[in-house]
Amino acid sequence: MKTTKKIQTNNNMCGGLYTEKVLETFKNPHNYGKIKNPDGTGKVGNIVCGDVMHLYIKIGQNKKKEEIIKDVKFETFGCVAAISTSSIITDLVKGKTIDEALKTTKDNVISSLGGLPKIKYHCSVLAVDALIEAVYDYFQKNKKKISSELQKKHNIIQKAKKIIEKRYEKWTR
Repeated sequence: MKTTKKIQTNNNMCGGLYTEKVLETFKNPHNYGKIKNPDGTGKVGNIVCGDVMHLYIKIGQNKKKEEIIKDVKFETFGCVAAISTSSIITDLVKGKTIDEALKTTKDNVISSLGGLPKIKYHCSVLAVDALIEAVYDYFQKNKKKISSELQKKHNIIQKAKKIIEKRYEKWTR
């Protein structure tokens, strides 16, 4: 079993540890940028922490004629963990069928990075939410049937967004 070395960083205000993988994907993020004419775009953020993620997907087909995420890129404004989770989710879903990609969880993201400080787990949730929203956007734009599970996840994301915006509306004026 491969172990992931953790590096104590002096500038980590949370007092936690970042793994080498987190720091590597922060310093050299994979799939950073924007896709011209994306098939779907997921835009999520959290006004409490200030992280904003945009995930762009391009859909293609595999040899079995199943829809796959042919290309995926991101633009993120946020902390080390936000950029790292954005980067790693693109690695996790690129080339997968939409159904396989939608099975990606925050725990998959955290595990692929060798761990995150607990105070940064919300970044993995935002990365997964950005993927869900990008797929939802693709289905909606193309008038494809949206599964009840995807609709439920989208509704939860939108409801949470409204709750946070309401709670912190004084901050956003």
